[in-house]
Amino acid sequence: MDDSHPFARTPAPPYFAVIFSSKRREGDDGYGAVAERMVELASEQPGFLGVESARDGSGFGITVSYWDSLEAIRAWKSNLEHLAAQANGKARWYEHYEVRIARVERAYSFGDDR
Repeated sequence: MDDSHPFARTPAPPYFAVIFSSKRREGDDGYGAVAERMVELASEQPGFLGVESARDGSGFGITVSYWDSLEAIRAWKSNLEHLAAQANGKARWYEHYEVRIARVERAYSFGDDR
């Protein structure tokens, strides 16, 4: 994700959002490199529309990825490299996480960031 443009450039709705809320364990333990790779890999997947992510100093973070269909989300969830990252997330990086999938029905913005 380009820090100079932190907002995903999504199309007009409808589309889907995968909301990944997590609490990290202490230390990096390779997390940063894998997180960067997952954004790169997701961006290569059919149906990927964009991603936004933030994490606070306590380790709580939210990443929202946007997709054009539920089928694209299912394909991403079953990507082999993503599956390996998910396993490492459970074993090494996360104390807790929650995933929510939502259909975006309406979207609007303010400002010159777009």
